[in-house]
Amino acid sequence: MAYFFIALAALVIGYFTYGKFVDNLFQPDATRCTPATALEDGVDYVPMKPWKIFLVQILNIAGLGPIFGPILGALYGPSALIWVVLGTIFAGAVHDYFSGMLSIRNRGESIPDVVGYELGNAFKQFMRGFSIVLLLLVGVVFVLGPAKLLAQLSGLATPYWVAIVFIYYFVATLLPIDKIIGRLYPVFGAILMFMAVGLTLAIMTQGYDIIPTFTLDNMHPKGLPLWPLMFITIACGAISGFHSTQSPLMARCVTCEDQGRPVFYGAMVGEGIIALIWVMLGLSFYHNPGELQAALAAGGPAGVVNQISTTLLGTGFGGTLAILGVVVLPITSGDTAFRSARLIIADFMKLSQKEPVKRLYISIPLFVVGFIITKLEFGLIWRYFGWANQTLAMVVLWTAAAYMIKRGKLHWIATIPATFMTAVTITYIAYEKIGFQLPIEIATWVGIAAAAGALVWFFLTFRPSRIQQMTVTD
Repeated sequence: MAYFFIALAALVIGYFTYGKFVDNLFQPDATRCTPATALEDGVDYVPMKPWKIFLVQILNIAGLGPIFGPILGALYGPSALIWVVLGTIFAGAVHDYFSGMLSIRNRGESIPDVVGYELGNAFKQFMRGFSIVLLLLVGVVFVLGPAKLLAQLSGLATPYWVAIVFIYYFVATLLPIDKIIGRLYPVFGAILMFMAVGLTLAIMTQGYDIIPTFTLDNMHPKGLPLWPLMFITIACGAISGFHSTQSPLMARCVTCEDQGRPVFYGAMVGEGIIALIWVMLGLSFYHNPGELQAALAAGGPAGVVNQISTTLLGTGFGGTLAILGVVVLPITSGDTAFRSARLIIADFMKLSQKEPVKRLYISIPLFVVGFIITKLEFGLIWRYFGWANQTLAMVVLWTAAAYMIKRGKLHWIATIPATFMTAVTITYIAYEKIGFQLPIEIATWVGIAAAAGALVWFFLTFRPSRIQQMTVTD
């Protein structure tokens, strides 16, 4: 049990220490006018209270990733706990902080435009297409996941729940952000807290052996390599590129730059805590990874969530509320995934979103494409989502590193995790079946070479003589 509480304490301490360090390096300016006040339009640019922005941000970013990913990550053993803690503090929260703060500094613009300002037009155009593909994958994953959980809970067939969730997403994508999202999320947040606290207390008071053995050995029942698969599998609970598409939504609602650390860095730490809980549940509820693998084979991650929740809290009110707490996470990320895709396309087309009919021009084709993608096999969508998600995170970290080095600030806070994630994503696509299917040893060397090449490119591109030629504005 001590290992879990040590990891939990490390996340909290990380927010107050490393989070403050990162914030001080960036130097937020409380006197600057933010996009929420300068560009207020009553639809997307809407000033909101700090506590509500934090709540919306954590629910936006915490989809199925910090639950399904950690459950699958628990198959590798307790090393998953270490990745959640280190990944959150030194990579994920840094990534989220910069994606939000750089959007604030650039009129609340979407992440492709933010990347373009720091890395150039080629990266900007790549990110536009890549972000929309990722957001569609996210939206679809976060339709199918909650629909399956709701089907198990209610007895109503999954296709009906898919239709219901899609309808909600469509409405939430069109309406002003404070009409549905801003009003429902406090209720969703309360359900989420019950899920996290209730399940944690239940497993600790019902005689379960909490993380019985601590080892860094790879415990995966199928012998899958820990590197790089665990670092892709546990995405949203440690670092997630999807978050960079969500942070600009709240960058358009923040009224003071001093809110950046609690809203962006803090929300990621909150998601890390959720991921930590589900890694612990996966390692403790089942006697060994083999049992967890059998449960996954029988019902997938949704089946594991249902089994853990109803066993620990009963099949009545408590278990139902816990499952609803899990359902809340993907639904509150899926609606904003489609909303973010709409805004990225609108920014590209220079199409004002103040008039409802112009929102329809973009939203209807988006949802048609999303519905078509739901017909693909869920496991395949999840694997592509995992790789695309971490690849986007890698590009955003290089963007943060470029921003810092241009201004003569300590860029290593972003450069080191950017280099690491480059090695992870390239190794993964070189090894996996969805990629080039190389042997893991060769794929690893390909990933290391790519990371080294990216680092060389970074220093050649942003050497002092080149930086002097660039126009740097805050």
